[in-house]
Amino acid sequence: MTDALRPAWSEPFLDGRRDALRRERPIAALDRDAAFGGSDGSGVLVAVIDSGVDGANPAVGGRLVESVRVELAEDGPVVIPDPEAIDVVGHGTACAGIIHELAPGAEIVSVRVLGPDNRGKGAVFAAGLEWAIERGAKVVNLSLSSRSEALMGVFHDLADRAYFANVLLVCAANNVPGPSYPSLFASVVSVAAHDVPDGWTWYYNPRPPVEFGARGVDVEVAWRDGGRIVATGNSFAAPHIAGLAALVLGKHPSASPFEVKAILAATADR
Repeated sequence: MTDALRPAWSEPFLDGRRDALRRERPIAALDRDAAFGGSDGSGVLVAVIDSGVDGANPAVGGRLVESVRVELAEDGPVVIPDPEAIDVVGHGTACAGIIHELAPGAEIVSVRVLGPDNRGKGAVFAAGLEWAIERGAKVVNLSLSSRSEALMGVFHDLADRAYFANVLLVCAANNVPGPSYPSLFASVVSVAAHDVPDGWTWYYNPRPPVEFGARGVDVEVAWRDGGRIVATGNSFAAPHIAGLAALVLGKHPSASPFEVKAILAATADR
């Protein structure tokens, strides 16, 4: 993969560089069957904070149970119902489709914070994340991030609140170099793309800031209006890890975010 096509932060997980991921594990490799064997994610609510989720798209499997959107009002962001369950871009549907493919029993709630240009205000994003935490989602997929230094403290507080509420935040690293939030906070499961064409292959990086590598290069994904495209980006790596986390929580519902992260690290490919 050329540098022009490689998402930022993905270098440790690419072919020819993965030898550097080898490490002496503090415990023996955990068997994946013990980690999530027999689980389909049933009983786990996954929030997708993005451009919306097309609830009618077959890739979502009818598992969308709620859809809201965040609007900017005079007094600040407000969360309101979005009963039409639309995706104004396709990006959120792509993420939801990946999650459903891996964890078909998980339920999905959509929190729309992005506009038709696939961009949004940091304050709107933060309000959507706060709502998802209070809604009781067990996993939150964040295939977006904020580069606002002014909002760093807000996202740090939300990441802590999620952690202590037993809500696992799975966040894609930004596709361009530079710090972004909340992906670089230690309590968050940060993800970048690798180039192996297998959604069941993931890597743990003992040299953060980005800890996990998952499939994110030339991934066929669902898109708006029932279509499909082939896409590359850290955005599509994160929902692979979110889906796996849903499987773990489906089998071990009392696992804390720390424990889920440890299980994902222990079951990662060598």
